[in-house]
Parts: sequence; structure tokens; C-alpha cells
Amino acid sequence: MLYIENIKKKEDNLEMAELKGEGHPDTICDTLCELSSKALSQYYLKHFNQVLHHNVDKGLLVAGTSKPEFKGGKTIDPIKIIIAGRATTKVEDKKIPAEKIIIDTCNSYLKKFDLAKFKVSAEIKPGASNLKGIAKKHVANDTSFGVSHYPYSKLEQLILDVDKFIASLRKQYKAIGRDIKIMGLKEKNKISLTIAIAFIGKYIKDMDDYIKTKKEIQSKISKKFKVFAEINTLDDYKDVSSVYLTVSGLSSEQGDDGQVGRGNRYNGLITPYKPMSLEAVSGKNIYHPGKLYQILAFEIAKDLVKEGADYAEVKILSQIGASLDNPQSIHVSIDGNIDAKKVIKRNLKNLEKLQKKIIFS
Repeated sequence: MLYIENIKKKEDNLEMAELKGEGHPDTICDTLCELSSKALSQYYLKHFNQVLHHNVDKGLLVAGTSKPEFKGGKTIDPIKIIIAGRATTKVEDKKIPAEKIIIDTCNSYLKKFDLAKFKVSAEIKPGASNLKGIAKKHVANDTSFGVSHYPYSKLEQLILDVDKFIASLRKQYKAIGRDIKIMGLKEKNKISLTIAIAFIGKYIKDMDDYIKTKKEIQSKISKKFKVFAEINTLDDYKDVSSVYLTVSGLSSEQGDDGQVGRGNRYNGLITPYKPMSLEAVSGKNIYHPGKLYQILAFEIAKDLVKEGADYAEVKILSQIGASLDNPQSIHVSIDGNIDAKKVIKRNLKNLEKLQKKIIFS
């Protein structure tokens, strides 16, 4: 069933939004599970010409222990990563090294956090018998839904831009770690940002240098984006243990654990003022509507805006066992006078292309 309603979108007077950066423990879990799913899917396609059943969407990061110091510090215990789920591990007499594929994939990605130490393990078991063959039929292997919106609000876009800007500052400030979290608050026309940055002790001489570095970065953000920005508001400068200093640039070297599904949605943000699914996209196979429909909803919303709409919200629901290109319900809320049915039909027709894009992007 297709529902299309016309709305007049207004900018919210009060809005909150959040972004967890690439080094945040939740984001690391999301990324590793998604990369594991892609690696399995590519292996299945290469050896069996189809994506076999798998869902590796359970991931846990257990924080390590460290002793951060100015001009250095040391890691005491590594960060532990556990990837768990279901996957096809055997076809007739051919064994599939699913756990090795996952561990190798994770270790390859984690090299980018070169100052951190990790220990990766995987717990993968075969899937339920009634689900193993469902991928062959291109039907939904769960009853689930996906929602998204487009374009980004002023606050949402600002947070995305600030994240990229902070990353660009690493050329000048090597002390900026990869674990960043940005919380934004918009009150009428006033926007304020609370930013957490895990600073790397190796590149900071002493407390005065920490304070100077932090204030300079804070000033650059405030001036460039004309917003009120605060960094590491828990700092009290008493001693090294009272500021956000790390060995690796990751809070998970000592403080924070992580879990799949607690991080950003597919659009890169956590947006409590907009409709969003609480289900994890990462690690699910391309026939799972909890993954596919979240991505499809975002693509349809973008396509509607590209066709001339000012704003669009898309919600898609499927029943397990139903054809993925024939959802049980599609609900579109749109600000604009365009042919929404045409856009939706085009996206459903190109569903297989989207699935391939997910695997190989």
C-alpha cells in the first residue's frame, strides 16, 4: 500500500542532533560489522554466484586499559572486539572460512588506528534452516521497516560539516584523535555545539599546551561556523587524569565500551527530531529490510528532493517472505508538488542495483 501525503515542512525552533565520529566505540562496532558483511557477501558472490544467508550484526567493543601521559603514555591491555552472528559456513562439501574472513577484515580496517592495540574474535554459527534459502528468492528475510528523511536540517548539516572540518585540522594539530562526538542544540536561531575530542598525549607537551591546543581548535570552529562551541567540558585542568588525554586518540583504550546499533543512522547522524529506525543497519545482509529499507528510504527521499521537493520523509515496511520490491507499506510525507509515485517506482525497479552498490561501496 502506498500513502503519499503533502506537508509543509517548517524549521524546528528547538532541535537536537548528534554525530559519533569514526573512532567512537559504537561507530567502530558498526563499521566492523558492516565491513564483515560486505566481505562475506563478496566471498559468496565470487564462489557461489549469490549472496548466501548471513547476519553479522552483533558486535561488542570491550574497552582496554591505558596510562595516558603528556608526550606519550602506554597501552596496558588491548581493546577487545567481538563480532557475533549467523552465516552460511558450508555449502555441500565446501567449507566457508567465515570467522577468518571477518577477523582478517576487522584487523585490516583497524590498522588506521595505528596507535591503538586490538584483539579481535568472532563467534559465527549457521543460520536457521528456514532462512538459509531465502536469499535465493530475493524476498525479505525479516519483518521490519526503514525510515529516513532529506534534506538535512541546518543543524544536521552543520554537524556533518564540523566533523569534516575537525578532521581537516589534523594536518595542523596531530593531537586530534579520531574519537570525536558532536552534540548540537538549536534554539530558534542560536546553535551551540558540545564536542568531545580524544587528544593524543604523544603530541602534547604539558597542561599549558593542552589548554592552548584545545582553545585554538575551539576558536577555529566557532569563527568558521559562527556558532558557540565548547570542547571537552569535563576538563578541570588539575592533572593529566582530569582532562581528555589518550594514548591512541580513542576513548575505548580505557574508558568507553561500544555496541552495534547505538551509533549514527545510515545518514551519518542521530536525529531525535526526525523519524529514524532504532534497528542496526550494519552487518545485515542485503535481503534484510531492516538494512535495505533504511538505505532505500534515504535514497528515495534524496531522489524526491532532486526532482524538486523541498523536503521528504519516507517510511517502508515489509513482511518476512514477501518480495522486497513490493513492500507491504510505503508512506511518503513530502513538501512539494512532484510525481512521487514515479520516483518510488523507479527506485523499487533499481533495487538490485542498490543491493550491489551496498556490497561493493
